[in-house]
Amino acid sequence: MKQYDAIIIGFGKGGKTIAGKMAKLGKRVAIIEKSAQMYGGTCINEGCIPSKSLITQAEKYNYHDAIINKEDLITKLRNKNYAKLADLQNVDVITATAKFVDDHHVAICTENEEEIIFGDLIFVNTGATPVMPPIKGLATANKVYTSASLMKLEELPKTLAIIGGGYIGLEFASMYARYGSEVTVYESNDRLIAREDRDIAEEIQRILEKQGVKFVFNANIQALANEGEEVLVTYNDQVSQRFAGILMATGRKANTADLNLDAAGIEVNQRGEIVVNKYLQTTKKNIFALGDVKGSLQFTYISLDDSRIVMDYLFGDKKRSTLNRGNIAYSVFISPTFSRIGLSEVEAKAAGYEVIVTKLLTAAVPKANVLKKPEGLLKAIIDKKTERILGCVLLCEHSEELINLVTLVMNNDLSYKVLKNQIFTHPTMAEALNDLFDL
Repeated sequence: MKQYDAIIIGFGKGGKTIAGKMAKLGKRVAIIEKSAQMYGGTCINEGCIPSKSLITQAEKYNYHDAIINKEDLITKLRNKNYAKLADLQNVDVITATAKFVDDHHVAICTENEEEIIFGDLIFVNTGATPVMPPIKGLATANKVYTSASLMKLEELPKTLAIIGGGYIGLEFASMYARYGSEVTVYESNDRLIAREDRDIAEEIQRILEKQGVKFVFNANIQALANEGEEVLVTYNDQVSQRFAGILMATGRKANTADLNLDAAGIEVNQRGEIVVNKYLQTTKKNIFALGDVKGSLQFTYISLDDSRIVMDYLFGDKKRSTLNRGNIAYSVFISPTFSRIGLSEVEAKAAGYEVIVTKLLTAAVPKANVLKKPEGLLKAIIDKKTERILGCVLLCEHSEELINLVTLVMNNDLSYKVLKNQIFTHPTMAEALNDLFDL
């Protein structure tokens, strides 16, 4: 039986980072990935990288050429990630499925054989998978895709229905509309992204509608049915138009079903997510869970930070935890990009803060006009008593970069005046923060 200091199940961001760091410490490591097409994890192969590659190419290439460019990029990154670990003498990269035998033994299974290996420490980094709701005809309908499988189509679907108007749904709506698809988004609520302030959500809707996206609200999807090469969508007792493709953007769930977690004594919650403490330990102290498999925020950079917490707990001073990450920003890559951190205006007022709300139209930013991207809105919520930024929303080009400046100010407990008075280069999108915070 092979024995390892660490077994890592899943080649995601957190897992591969821990594998590399432990190998540098002289530990013997096994990293198990069920598919050779997933070396590097979901972000590289099915998530952030392919989607952002297609998004950034929408104004430069036709869809077919963008798909080819995207696949070339993924292959290069996948091979690079594989080699980065496989070339290390004390790391075994194993392509197989994995399931627990107990809290120290893992069975690795291929088509031809099963082998049991021992691990002193075990890390679960198996990510999440799309949720498929119980819609009549879904299992037999043609042309139904997840976000991953849709991006592998070589031909652009002329008509695309997106079931789910959350962040992923909106990102794909913007992307495919810009390539030329006729996109219809079916949202079960009466408005978009309910957790955002109405002024922001309405501006996002206006921008996407201008791009050609149609929205159907209060939509209860009842059935999907094949009709030739297309699919009929039935909602609210009426048949919609036929579509050449259906994207299911109805959420994601933790990949835990096949791990045999009970055998190791690892608890999961009602959603099937692995239960962890603030150091990301499971109910078995030698087993840790990182990334989407434990629930909470499903971002690659959270998985990376998870690896920092775990390494600090095992080899550092144990000061890092999930409780002291600070404020965490996120971006949705519609066009223009939508980024947010902290509290919304509604949330801040509900929490009892006396707030100052400041807004700036993107059209007032010189660089936005240079880029010919004047659409959008910037908004910040400030605590009137302390001058601290409580939250910020940036709906503008390059907001995925700008939001990190706001994050630094918030997490270092600084006044909004730091951004108001900062000298930025010109013309840049960053200097919009001078005006946004010029109260």
